[in-house]
Amino acid sequence: MTDSPLQIDGAALNGRKLSPTAATELLPPAPDVVSPAVPASVAADASHSAVSLLEGHSISAWFGTHKVLDRVSLAMQPGQVTALIGPSGCGKSTFLRILNRMHEMVPAASMAGEVLLDGVDVYDREQKLQDTRRDIGMVFQKPNPFPAMSIYDNVVAGLKLTGRRASRDEKDEIVERSLTSAGLWKEVRTRLREPGGGLSGGQQQRLCIARSLAVRPKVLLMDEPCSALDPTSTRVIEETIAELRGGLTIVIVTHNMQQAQRVSQQCAFFLAEQGTPGVIVEHGDTEAMFTQPQDRRTSDYVNGRFG
Repeated sequence: MTDSPLQIDGAALNGRKLSPTAATELLPPAPDVVSPAVPASVAADASHSAVSLLEGHSISAWFGTHKVLDRVSLAMQPGQVTALIGPSGCGKSTFLRILNRMHEMVPAASMAGEVLLDGVDVYDREQKLQDTRRDIGMVFQKPNPFPAMSIYDNVVAGLKLTGRRASRDEKDEIVERSLTSAGLWKEVRTRLREPGGGLSGGQQQRLCIARSLAVRPKVLLMDEPCSALDPTSTRVIEETIAELRGGLTIVIVTHNMQQAQRVSQQCAFFLAEQGTPGVIVEHGDTEAMFTQPQDRRTSDYVNGRFG
């Protein structure tokens, strides 16, 4: 990557024409199927050695001429949950979307820097967008299941988007494994042919998590996944994140400081001061950042003095 902004207007990136369906390729494919008889936690332990490192190096971002991030660098450790915290408008969600190339879908958006997945720059000319979406999944703030599709078809939708063929038996295994990992199987196993849009808000969010897990991503990005949920649903989502940790590298944006403490092992504090672009003020071990922060601004934020 160059140090100058990478201009992205509509569907052009590095001189390559993006598919018209790129905006819908939110889900990443699945290699080997884990038997549904294996608990999610056991499956996570078995795959721990293959968990991926995700790194952002000198990431800057613009919307038009407005610069929103300035040379942000962060390593998101394999098998851990990294929480991105900070006031609204400091660039957390923009940084998250840059990690799986969703920033480029915004008209007139641009960026500079590198995003490395296991040492490979996902913005390299030779890297396909579909490969990035296959490896780096995303769960959004608002649950977005396909409302008219059945619960079953929602889970396997990513297989179709990535062109992966699977037999009916394989799909059955994928659905059970994914829903079990997302903490939803017991609640919906007798309702798999019912519309996904008929589930409660918390169940819909877990369905979206299951849909992402079905294609076995290396990294799961979560943009305020609990902000629209009640406390009970939030607790279940947090338990799901805890179960997934170890088998996946997870990055979560949250405005809930207690949630950041509960679910993450690493934390990064973003801040944009007085109209300047967002930067990372401090990052490191979550417990240390909340109990012994090195920067006064971090201490003020995590203790509720601003933001």
